[in-house]
Amino acid sequence: MDTILTTIADALKLFFSFKAYVILPAFMLILALVARMRPADAILSTVRIGAGFAGVFIVFSFFVTQISPAIREIIRIRGIDFPVVDVGWPPLAAITWSTTLAPLVIVFVMLINMVMLFTRTTKTLYIDLWNYWHFALVGALLQSIGAHWLLALSASILIAIYTIKTAEWSAPYVQRETGLEGVAVSPISVSGFLPYAVTLNRLIDAVPVLRSLSWNPSKSRSESNGKTRTVDILQEPMIIGIIVGILLSMAAGYDLKTTLETAVNIAAVMFLLPRCGALIAEGMGAVAQAFKKLIEGRFTSLTGLSIAMDSGVIMTNYSVIATGLVMIPISLIIAFIIPGNRTIPLGDLPNLLSVMSVITLIMGGNVIRSIIAGIPIVASFMIFASKLAPLFTSQAKAAGMELGLAGQEITAFTDGGNQLRFWFFYLFQGNIIAIAVIPVVLAMLFFSWKTHRRISAEQGTA
Repeated sequence: MDTILTTIADALKLFFSFKAYVILPAFMLILALVARMRPADAILSTVRIGAGFAGVFIVFSFFVTQISPAIREIIRIRGIDFPVVDVGWPPLAAITWSTTLAPLVIVFVMLINMVMLFTRTTKTLYIDLWNYWHFALVGALLQSIGAHWLLALSASILIAIYTIKTAEWSAPYVQRETGLEGVAVSPISVSGFLPYAVTLNRLIDAVPVLRSLSWNPSKSRSESNGKTRTVDILQEPMIIGIIVGILLSMAAGYDLKTTLETAVNIAAVMFLLPRCGALIAEGMGAVAQAFKKLIEGRFTSLTGLSIAMDSGVIMTNYSVIATGLVMIPISLIIAFIIPGNRTIPLGDLPNLLSVMSVITLIMGGNVIRSIIAGIPIVASFMIFASKLAPLFTSQAKAAGMELGLAGQEITAFTDGGNQLRFWFFYLFQGNIIAIAVIPVVLAMLFFSWKTHRRISAEQGTA
């Protein structure tokens, strides 16, 4: 049995060694052909998906090259030592796919998703195969500390069920804010925050001063019908990019030439991301609708189906882009002042645009509310990512990864510090505090479910 699992794990490791923008279009092409799309339409849709995701990766990589020197210079000027390096999410994915647990997680999660669909306990088909690593990682971490494989698998399956449901509940918000029908947002690092965001949004509604504060670039842009008014200039992501670039450059002590170059380059990132997102949304939307139509036609009980996809599909929303960008300097400030933090956000910093996306949709595109929600998130990211750094480092070495960091520990700011995965990791070890949090999580889930039912009824998709 171990030999079979090892062989499958090696095959999966090889398969997932390809970039996500290669794997995902290939998988979507298969779905498109199964859904009986015309071959020309299927190919065009999947090329759009691949090009869009490749564009996002290119833009994010360029973004990192622009902000990394500034961040390092800020650290040097302040004379602060951060012993843990934020290397981003790729090493965590590589650790996960190198384990023998990964193939079991894929098979079981697919089967459970099918069972949930046919028992009507979900209306979401979770096709985002690449992001299955998020489920398997918590099991891999438990195994690394000696947990039985069955316990590790159970943790991965439970966190997958949680994600399938929260992804399902994201669909009405996606439709309301982007106009995409039958589309849900998949990764746990994004949709997993839905119960928190729904609950916090309701609490803010109850506070007189806070509930009146609003900054909504998406709404302002649509109301202007493409005509940029003077009052709207500060709600344009490119202008926000210029401002963030200038602030980072000033903090790093850059000269005028470097400051202006950095500011314009970050503005370019903010311009390009929605364009890449539009390609993804166009391609994904066509395939999702075709597949949705096929499933609902074959199985009449499966009505109101939504397809869970990567958050890149909603990168067209200007409020999402603005929130993620504004959270970047805020995260850096928090990193310098929060007690117990041992890392400075770097490799995973651009991931904030994705992490904050569903939260922003739930907040109705209100960037101010989204930032209020984001501050506790990024603060706890740093604490949890720092705490798990020794484990990530040892597992990376065990997987044969050459870190080349002169003995420094590694982590990932957002995915390494993910609150849900951190909670599950300690919950399945029987930690008392983690167990005590269960009623709070269940209460937020119940409130989110009730809110989802109300919004779905309003949209006629219940």
